[in-house]
Amino acid sequence: MLSAHPHPFDPLSPAEISLAVRHLKDAFPNDNLSFRVVTLLEPAKAQMIPFLEAERSGKPSTPTPSRSALIQFYRGKPTDFREVWIELESGKITKEKILSGKHSYVDSTEMQAAEKACMAAGEVQKVIRMLELPEEAVVCIEPWSYGTDGMNDIAERIIMCFFYMRLKSHGDANHYAYPLDICVEMSGDLSVKRILTLPLGENDRAGLVSEVGVRPFDRNKIHRSSEYHPDLVEERRTTTKPLQIVQPEGPSFQVEGNQLTWEKWQMRVGFNYREGLTLHDITYDGRSVFYRLSLSEMFVPYGDSRTPYPRKGAFDLGSNGAGVNANNLKLGCDCLGHIKYFNGHHHTTAGDPIVLPNVVCCHEVDDGILWKHTNYRTNNAIVTRSRILVLQTIITVGNYEYIFAFQFTQDAAINYEVRATGIVSTAPINLGQTVPYGTLVGPGVMAPYHQHLFCLRIDPAIDGHSNSLMVEESHPMPLDNPNIHNPFGVGYTTVSKIVETETPLDTDVTKARVFKIVNEGVRNPVTGGPVGYKLVPHYSQMLLAHPSSYHARRSEFGEHAVWVTRHHDRELFSSGDHTMQSLGGEGIASWIRAREKPQGVRNADIVVWHTFGTTHNPRVEDWPVMPVDKMTVSLKPVNFFTANPSLDVPISAQDVNRSVLVESCAKL
Repeated sequence: MLSAHPHPFDPLSPAEISLAVRHLKDAFPNDNLSFRVVTLLEPAKAQMIPFLEAERSGKPSTPTPSRSALIQFYRGKPTDFREVWIELESGKITKEKILSGKHSYVDSTEMQAAEKACMAAGEVQKVIRMLELPEEAVVCIEPWSYGTDGMNDIAERIIMCFFYMRLKSHGDANHYAYPLDICVEMSGDLSVKRILTLPLGENDRAGLVSEVGVRPFDRNKIHRSSEYHPDLVEERRTTTKPLQIVQPEGPSFQVEGNQLTWEKWQMRVGFNYREGLTLHDITYDGRSVFYRLSLSEMFVPYGDSRTPYPRKGAFDLGSNGAGVNANNLKLGCDCLGHIKYFNGHHHTTAGDPIVLPNVVCCHEVDDGILWKHTNYRTNNAIVTRSRILVLQTIITVGNYEYIFAFQFTQDAAINYEVRATGIVSTAPINLGQTVPYGTLVGPGVMAPYHQHLFCLRIDPAIDGHSNSLMVEESHPMPLDNPNIHNPFGVGYTTVSKIVETETPLDTDVTKARVFKIVNEGVRNPVTGGPVGYKLVPHYSQMLLAHPSSYHARRSEFGEHAVWVTRHHDRELFSSGDHTMQSLGGEGIASWIRAREKPQGVRNADIVVWHTFGTTHNPRVEDWPVMPVDKMTVSLKPVNFFTANPSLDVPISAQDVNRSVLVESCAKL
């Protein structure tokens, strides 16, 4: 029995993880269980809405939704994969599902085991010797989860091992600078299936080492300019002086458990193994704004069509896990100023709880001017500076880092910022050759073209849970219509349409198309129209892979920039619950097609999904480590208030800001 009374949105505590594991072991006393997921089963929204309304109004009588865990586990053998929902208080299993043909995500423990087993295999060692590498070479293996390409039976779990080498004893030497032209397919039991040679030119094709042999490493590819670690790159500019964030009275936010309050914002911070950072019950000045915000999925498809590279299609949430790959953020490095850290909790395959320390950092940043006006008649200038609250998490998946940050502003907007950095994935290429789907970043080093596609899940609650999606465009007024007065041809108007049923939608910058989430039942007293928030999208190219490809079939969300669906409790992941070696047909488009009849989304409990990202055709400036590529999505109030909500922000003043006048900029 648990003595604590966590909030229904709070992630499972270590004690709750242990309790859930004990309940399941009691249910299967004779089986050897391998635990893959033990996480909070969020209460049904129908239960949470009255609870949250009562909580905000201070009513004590509304029952608290019970705590349940969602557990995914292997029951003895790798083909018996199951999911159960289990009540923590009673231990009652309320749902059990056999996940036939599905695979769990791959974690760092499995990747390290695959790397070790691959390196220890005699046939692999034989091929490494055939490469005739330099004596000082240290071979490095990078395992990848298998991205379906139709050439293998996906019922078997497969890991792809790509080979590199480093020529320095330093453990952080950049092995991506020396991709080797062999690749190993590993089975789920960590045995070697096949060893392939990789293509080294546009017209080359992969082959079995057992049939075509392997080419010795071309030592003319050895170079000295691909390091990034400070131990190996000693030159550092000396012109950068220290910059410190000082808040003499402390931060402006307050944290009680997982509840965060800042300025007029209030929300609950969540965290799980898959999505990482989640936000719940977001209000502004006591008004409901969003029920839940999270990154639903991300897909990284590569554009090199030569086998085996089409298998490089990574679902970094569904197949790897944003939560389990979250960084331990360091004070003064990843976040500056007065920092509040939130821990996450996970578990071993045996079910023992573990702490994921400092996976979310919360802090404030200055963001320049919020608003300003100078009255030219009096020459009086009024200016306020913008303060932003940042909730940030960073994940490392193989070669890439992704920085995810929710940013809350004083004018009631929410920005979602993604930054991609790290080291581009590399492939070997013959010296003197090029390919049309990659960039040379070093001698014999090709960085292939690829995309990063993210899907932000927006569960709105704009002054309640009966919301609609309005599509608004700006159109020029016609010049030759006698019924419309536009004699000078300068007029334009907006055209708005409410979306009636579940559907995908596209952006159109030529029409300034925006997507407004509105509550038609609540009218703004000034404008007379509905209150709302608008989605300001990050304009992006959608998935480039052909619709018939496995890339497209597996990442349905990547076809369109915006989707609107009716809310369903377990529709959380836009490419389906199980992306590891998936065949497709499990995501957002399939949900809509599978409904018995079209579901209305007007004046309903809806979810809006936004697909955005970047088509990354690497440049040499991305090497050897990539400066951040930044993408921002905004949710802005639109006629939600009766005036600028930040009018009451303190005016910027020198006696508070204490800026310092630089009298001379001469060199010291």
